[in-house]
Amino acid sequence: MTAAKTVLYFGWYLYVTGITLLVAPNFLLSTFQMPTTEEVWIRVVGVLAIAIGFYYQQAGSKNIQGLLPLTVVARLFVFICFSAFVFLKFVSPMLIVFGIVDLLGAAWTWMALKKEHVSK
Repeated sequence: MTAAKTVLYFGWYLYVTGITLLVAPNFLLSTFQMPTTEEVWIRVVGVLAIAIGFYYQQAGSKNIQGLLPLTVVARLFVFICFSAFVFLKFVSPMLIVFGIVDLLGAAWTWMALKKEHVSK
């Protein structure tokens, strides 16, 4: 598996998550035992996830080498922030599930980048 493919697949994950937050946010929130809402902000998060997913999808499909390692840093940042939000009791502990997906995705891309670097 190439690093580009891992980023491409993560982009598709962001598309699915973003579209769900945009179209049926309370379905996703209740599935993860989070409070439902009628506020627009959860849909704004969905739009942002779709936009970020577009960058990931493009970086992965076009194999934009300069961007691939940056996605590792960004996903680690998301994991750290989500963990802090849970630790500080700002949000339900279930948010950590999304953070773990980011952490695992970052590790997957990092391992692929490392493997590609060694093979050169």
